[in-house]
Amino acid sequence: MSPDDKAVSHNSLSEQSMWVVTGAKGFIGSNMIHALKGFGGGGIVAVDVAPDPEIETARSGLNVHDHVSDYMDKDALLTRLDSDKGFAEKITGIFHEGACSATIEKDEQLVMGHNYEYSKLLFKQCRRRGIALQYASTAGVYGRNRDSTEDPRNETALTLYACSKLKFDRHVRRLMHQMPSDDAVPVVGLRYFNVYGPGESHKGYMRSTPLVFHEQLKQSGKIGVFAAGEGCAAGEHRRDFIHIDDVVAMKLWFFEHCGRSGIYNAGTGVSRKFREVAESVIAYHGFGEIEYVEFPERLKGSYQSYTQANLKAVREAGYRNTFMPIEAGIKRYLDDLTGKTCRSTLPYRR
Repeated sequence: MSPDDKAVSHNSLSEQSMWVVTGAKGFIGSNMIHALKGFGGGGIVAVDVAPDPEIETARSGLNVHDHVSDYMDKDALLTRLDSDKGFAEKITGIFHEGACSATIEKDEQLVMGHNYEYSKLLFKQCRRRGIALQYASTAGVYGRNRDSTEDPRNETALTLYACSKLKFDRHVRRLMHQMPSDDAVPVVGLRYFNVYGPGESHKGYMRSTPLVFHEQLKQSGKIGVFAAGEGCAAGEHRRDFIHIDDVVAMKLWFFEHCGRSGIYNAGTGVSRKFREVAESVIAYHGFGEIEYVEFPERLKGSYQSYTQANLKAVREAGYRNTFMPIEAGIKRYLDDLTGKTCRSTLPYRR
């Protein structure tokens, strides 16, 4: 990378920043745009598979971005970065949230094309143009391993989705080791654990457990929790559930404070039982009961029965924020869903 191709600043959240967010119509991407609007004086470029999220809004009512300065197809972004140095020099950083995120998707060409091959091309352009990159990985890379330390020895993907993310993590690691520390373009991968919160209603079967339980309770007065299966007793499957506001706060902090590259866990460090999540939803509404449902056949053999983020690397990087426990996170989420609070009044803690 030549000196004149390097960006002026990798870590600035100034009002003149121009940001690029891929996966802009998705859950985490749309929340990032919501959070960046205060730092988007230089513009926010929303990137997704369709060029204009407002077209999708007309059909679904989802994720309107009034403060986005430009819309771009994901392939057009690569072309623009490659051919337009002036455009690249304006970019403060790229949040790469776009992916095929269906954990049960079996189309290898689709998943690897979106999650691995595209990410490699984007990273190549970021290195060439000196643009800091933050990208989405997943806790799925740990498979059934209960040790979630960010160590290759702990990584065993159970799904095609997790495999695609793990392959890109490995690609990033290889290139990080090749880059001189004094000339490196920052690249940070965050391994999301179970993220929940406003903006995910469109995700279908990929919706979070708190949202699924909330909707089940409204419809039937009951919440269906997995019965025994995949090594766990009824209701004992455990996940590290993290509220989207905590994820966004971590992402903003890493961009502003962490000058070095790395791959980090984005979870709370606490594992909670599905039964406990159901009990929190019931407590919020003041009615309902739990019923145990047969463990789905389609998930057998590829299901993570336990996840819990190891936060050692995150803390060593300097991140000190606390995380909402599931009870507080569910109240915050359901207050938003039921209209008790306005989304725009919920600050992202930095």
